[in-house]
Amino acid sequence: MSNFRSIEATFKGSSFSMVGDGFRVSNYFPSGNNLSQRISPFILLDYNSPYEFPASATQRGVGAHPHRGFETVTIAYDGYVEHHDNAGNHGIIGPGDVQWMTAGSGVLHKEYHEKSFSERGGILHMIQLWVNLPKAYKMTTPKYQTLLSDQMGKVELPNQGGVVRVIAGEYEGVKGPAETFTPLHLFDINFNLNGQAQLTLPVTFNSAVLVLQGKVRINQTQDRSETDFVLFKNEEGRILIEGLTDSAMVLVLSGEPINEPMVQYGPFVMNTRQEISQAYEDFQTGKFGNPNF
Repeated sequence: MSNFRSIEATFKGSSFSMVGDGFRVSNYFPSGNNLSQRISPFILLDYNSPYEFPASATQRGVGAHPHRGFETVTIAYDGYVEHHDNAGNHGIIGPGDVQWMTAGSGVLHKEYHEKSFSERGGILHMIQLWVNLPKAYKMTTPKYQTLLSDQMGKVELPNQGGVVRVIAGEYEGVKGPAETFTPLHLFDINFNLNGQAQLTLPVTFNSAVLVLQGKVRINQTQDRSETDFVLFKNEEGRILIEGLTDSAMVLVLSGEPINEPMVQYGPFVMNTRQEISQAYEDFQTGKFGNPNF
């Protein structure tokens, strides 16, 4: 018997579309692939693969909009993204940085190209994940974490095979800086040619890999290329990934499922439809705060 954790399925994302006028994304879930509880605690993955935006005097992006009941995680690989919210948080992230916003009880935020990046134009390469919050924390106080590249946990792969950057959770005992409400691992791996990384993830965690760049071989026999999203079975076994091209890169997501009812509608993720209706009512009656921030 193989001691590898089997691949359950490989997906592509949806066709590219614009979010606002600043982000050209392919959605992997929920609309691209209806994975629902199968990928819990992750709710949404939008991937802005490398795309060149021309110079603009106007900062492209998404204007003020509400969220409640979950967290947004934005990972920047190229380009610079700026964030403001009406809880008073502000941050700019560039290559290697991450912003982790806990919407909790409700927040209004806006995301857009940082001013100097917008003025000169350039390649934008980024990911946004939505991470669910359990019922006990749905209405927690909003907060914001700016996680800079030099704060990430880093593990050198054997034989100069590359680097694992740990954003959340841990890899080989090295922890990432993100504070999370449920146990999860989130890291990216940059491979040199023929570099190898071995993952040993809890059998109960939903686990997947998104190939961001180049080509990789999984479990010695399965080759996957850029934009492939690989979902693994929840079973005992390790995952072995090898870089088949120089500078191959993958994002690893693995988390303990939140085994509660989940209702997502627009920018809100709650446990019941009644709570969704309440969120809309609170937003429309101004309980999310001043939108002019």
